[in-house]
Amino acid sequence: MNLLKEFLLDDTCSYLEDKEQTTHYKIIDNCSTESCENLIQRGYRRFGKMYFRPICATCTECQSIKIDVQNYEFSKSAKRVIKKAKNIRTYIQKPSMTQEHLDLFDKYHLHMHAKKGWNYSKTSSQHYYNSFVTGDGNFGYEVLYYDENKLIAVDLIDILQNGISSIYFYYDPDYAKYSLGKLSLYHQIKFAKNTNKKWIYLGYYVEGCPSLSYKSEYTPFLTLQGRPNEHDEFRWF
Repeated sequence: MNLLKEFLLDDTCSYLEDKEQTTHYKIIDNCSTESCENLIQRGYRRFGKMYFRPICATCTECQSIKIDVQNYEFSKSAKRVIKKAKNIRTYIQKPSMTQEHLDLFDKYHLHMHAKKGWNYSKTSSQHYYNSFVTGDGNFGYEVLYYDENKLIAVDLIDILQNGISSIYFYYDPDYAKYSLGKLSLYHQIKFAKNTNKKWIYLGYYVEGCPSLSYKSEYTPFLTLQGRPNEHDEFRWF
């Protein structure tokens, strides 16, 4: 592991209105699977070579959560979602970038801008590559969802020794009837069960943020206690 840069950045909160946010960033080249997992277990997220976590002095609303895979049971509703999408094909491979990726990414964010008021600016190929393709090491993958020959969703994940870390998911809003966000997470859970992995790391749950509220539906889940440093013991309850 080669730590290229480490810094703190103060900015407007990404999740709650009228709040400021302090984020700890680490830019890491050639990160090993073990080092990645050590950071994820301590509340970091990964975009490309960048690992980050909020460390706000006066706010602890961002809670790192993970699904207890072995004790998770698929509900009747979950089984209906899986059955409804039986004709959708999936492929797992190393992260890539095509014009199809970029067009779908842009279409999804335009939709979320109109639906939920997300900030929107057209992504560049360089930004997409830096965020989702580079830094994948031996652990980063993408799951591609297809309706016949049409790409309709992309799920970016890290497959670690003891679990899967969900990085980012985007989809074609024209296919909303398939509940693709739920479907992708159900597929992650099924894969984890089949490969004897214990956890799905979902990133941050923020009670007052509608875009993150869905995470509390996937029970049982555990929450990281405090903000342990890299060499500190960590506890999830």
